Amino acid sequence: MNEFRALHIPGNPLLLPNAWEFGIGAFLAAQGFRAVGTTSLGVSAAAGEPDGAPTTRDATVALATRLTRLDVLVTVDIADGFSADPAEVADLAAELAEAGAVGVNLEDGRPDGSLAPVDVQSALVTAVKERAPELFVNARTDTHWAGDHSINEAETRARAYAAAGADGVFVPGLAAPADVERIVAIGLPLNLLFLPGKVTVAGLAELGVARVSLGSLPYRMALAAAAATALAVRDGRDLPLRPPSYADVTALLP
Repeated sequence: MNEFRALHIPGNPLLLPNAWEFGIGAFLAAQGFRAVGTTSLGVSAAAGEPDGAPTTRDATVALATRLTRLDVLVTVDIADGFSADPAEVADLAAELAEAGAVGVNLEDGRPDGSLAPVDVQSALVTAVKERAPELFVNARTDTHWAGDHSINEAETRARAYAAAGADGVFVPGLAAPADVERIVAIGLPLNLLFLPGKVTVAGLAELGVARVSLGSLPYRMALAAAAATALAVRDGRDLPLRPPSYADVTALLP
């Protein structure tokens, strides 16, 4: 985890791509990315389940276990922990740490669009850190993702999760420079989501952001590329991208 923590440099953020299956993780690692994350949407969609559904817990662990075979640092999106029981969430964290993961994302957003009470979410963060202290716990608050856009609420939650033991804070949807700087000032490495057309990595670096995640964007781009490929073949047009060869892909596999 020390190496992973060291990659979180305010002003020189870690760009974290997110994988939903082994092949894409291996391909990203081959491009030189030192760390990759998983994406709950991609993992859930690949399993035919809703994003972050408890039924995707095993698929999440299985993917993380496979990815840790690579020479890459792996952090795992565990959504809301797949449980409301701190002991069960801590068990999951310990299982991932044992498998070789270096970090987890733990979010306070709930499937109905609400946010978990601050004390409830803080208890989850504390339980994970006590059970798996070596994991980098990226405490995600969905104040802006859920549509509230309250910087006061985001700051309150970020400070509470920091006090609970979080190693970093993640506020997807946050983009306004003054608001970003306000969360940076808390002192934990700040992770933001890359929002095409709204932010740039260089701009976020200037604000002191320490990590920029791609989230589900690579998965959604893959869907677009697959559809564009099929349509191009059907319509007699050139392929939209140059793909790796069959041999290139098989060379990535164990």
